[in-house]
Amino acid sequence: MYTDKAGESRFRFKAKNGEVIATSEGYKTKASCLNGVDSVRKNAPGAEVVKKD
Repeated sequence: MYTDKAGESRFRFKAKNGEVIATSEGYKTKASCLNGVDSVRKNAPGAEVVKKD
């Protein structure tokens, strides 16, 4: 997770080789962003989540 220039929270999913394979929309709150991450994780079990501020 990270905060973009507009102040919105976003997340990226990266492959093991570091390539970005998915990006999220901007979320107004970190809680909403985490809900988005949780939704994807439910459909991709075993995915690692790394928080980057």
